[in-house]
Amino acid sequence: MKVSYHKEYSHALQRDMEFKVYGHSGKPVLAFPTSCGRFFQFEDNGMVEVLSDFINEGKIQLWACDGIDEETFFSADPDIYARMNRQNQYDDYISNELIPSILNESKWNNQGDDQKLWITGCSMGAFHSANIYFRHPHHFDGLLALSGVYSTKYFFGEEMNEKIYFHSPLHYLRGLNDESYLEAFRNSRLVICTGQGAFEDEMIADTHELKQVLEQKSIPARVDFWGDDVNHDWNWWRKQLRYYVSGWM
Repeated sequence: MKVSYHKEYSHALQRDMEFKVYGHSGKPVLAFPTSCGRFFQFEDNGMVEVLSDFINEGKIQLWACDGIDEETFFSADPDIYARMNRQNQYDDYISNELIPSILNESKWNNQGDDQKLWITGCSMGAFHSANIYFRHPHHFDGLLALSGVYSTKYFFGEEMNEKIYFHSPLHYLRGLNDESYLEAFRNSRLVICTGQGAFEDEMIADTHELKQVLEQKSIPARVDFWGDDVNHDWNWWRKQLRYYVSGWM
């Protein structure tokens, strides 16, 4: 398997950001780490290995990005405005710096094909992947979110301002009526999945609520609730990732 490590300066964040790329060609897949995780977390927890045949065969190319949760949602800074301003900068990094690099690389690796991305993550990574997807759907045609929450109430309680609102999918999706966005959602593959075992209670609640919002907006999505033995942990996320990506191949 071709694996490359990258460390590049982000103008949006004004610091270096790291990521790894797995594979030489294929459908580009952007993966986010869990809460306060790093770009190497997907590999360290076997998520790259369960997709290795698809990667080696040139069917997908996986990009594992870095996060800055310790500066935003999990920061101890009492200044929520500053924390969300930093989250906006992270969004700018992902959408205007990293994703264009992925698309440019994909264009060269796939003989000029103009591809869209799949985006995925587990736990907090599911929150990030869903939030980036719903804010920038023109970049994507597939979302796979595993065991995520989709509201900022778990980080800020009932606190709400404009900056928080537009990073809380369960809030801004309800008020979204832009047909260009809705049409992009309807033309994508959306999978929202959670287990029903240990440490999944908040994820179950938000997944049910997201399902209702998507149905109200006539956005097709596969929303799955795995069994009550399916815990909030990597051994299940490996199985889920393999299962759903296999179905998309």
